[in-house]
Amino acid sequence: MKELVVPKIKSFFEDKMREAKVRLDNLTKPKESLGRLEELAQKVVGITGKLTPKVKNKIVITMAADHGVAEEGVSAYPQEVTKQMVYNFIHGGAGINVLSNYIGAKVIVVDMGVKGELNISHPNFRVQKINQGTKNFLHEPAMSREQAVEAIERGMKVMEEEEEVDIVGVGDMGIGNTTSASAIIAVISGEEVEKVTGRGTGIDDVTFSRKVEIIEKALSLHQPKPEDPIDVLSKVGGFEIGGIAGVVLQACSRRIPVVIDGFISTAGALLASKIEPKVKHYLIASHLSQEVGHKIMLKELNLTPLLDLNLRLGEGTGAVLGMGLVEAGVRIYNEMATFEEAGVSRKNE
Repeated sequence: MKELVVPKIKSFFEDKMREAKVRLDNLTKPKESLGRLEELAQKVVGITGKLTPKVKNKIVITMAADHGVAEEGVSAYPQEVTKQMVYNFIHGGAGINVLSNYIGAKVIVVDMGVKGELNISHPNFRVQKINQGTKNFLHEPAMSREQAVEAIERGMKVMEEEEEVDIVGVGDMGIGNTTSASAIIAVISGEEVEKVTGRGTGIDDVTFSRKVEIIEKALSLHQPKPEDPIDVLSKVGGFEIGGIAGVVLQACSRRIPVVIDGFISTAGALLASKIEPKVKHYLIASHLSQEVGHKIMLKELNLTPLLDLNLRLGEGTGAVLGMGLVEAGVRIYNEMATFEEAGVSRKNE
């Protein structure tokens, strides 16, 4: 059976982080007065190993795929919306396009398993389709183990092909994917399904109860192994979630900071961290999603989100907002004058 070959991920540059802290403490401001912006700059130095890092070439990779479990009516939207939204991304009409334009990021859209064929010819569109959506995991595993490995590998390939990247955000599109993400965090955290399952696209109480019941039945049927992230992905995951895990692994191997979006992209990052624990050090959590399971995912990753704006759109929208803050922190670190450079007196000791 084919198994995943994980790219080598190295440790943080702790020494460079200490040097960065010295510079930050000597800028014309009270120590640590710019709070998490300073932390972000220091983290980027630790990830890249560069004492003068840049955040110029920004990309967001939005992975799209359909989910068989959507047949059970777990979303407020019909399944064809996945395909329709991919066209919207390409035409520049979605939230991710507006916010990416705002911060100057390129949007890469990837078909990992959208149901139906997409007639798209665009320089920022990639086809890495595994299948026409996953199987309905209420009745059978979402995908084979081989397909799970392939999804991760194809995500790695997408990231590998992007040559000049200073920072990457990860996003998603797929009707039914909050059901998969809820199942994933329920398995990994051991929490009750109801405590980690949210309203997704805005479902009513009856649909929510049905969603919880479907996840509980699927976990009972398939018994995914929490210690085996590929098993979890194959039984209750999605092709786009596997693709996100692959992007994360490949980016980390290249010492590129990864800004994760909300519930779905964090599920992919969480699986990547279970494959290679060093991944956690390279991740930046952009925001806290309205999905209740997201807070538990972030706790598993030991990450504190930068923003809490009641977002629940996905696509990478929160990730690009987070990238803007990372860039702000790095620019402060690189461009702000020190006391000596500016001829400003320090505080009385």
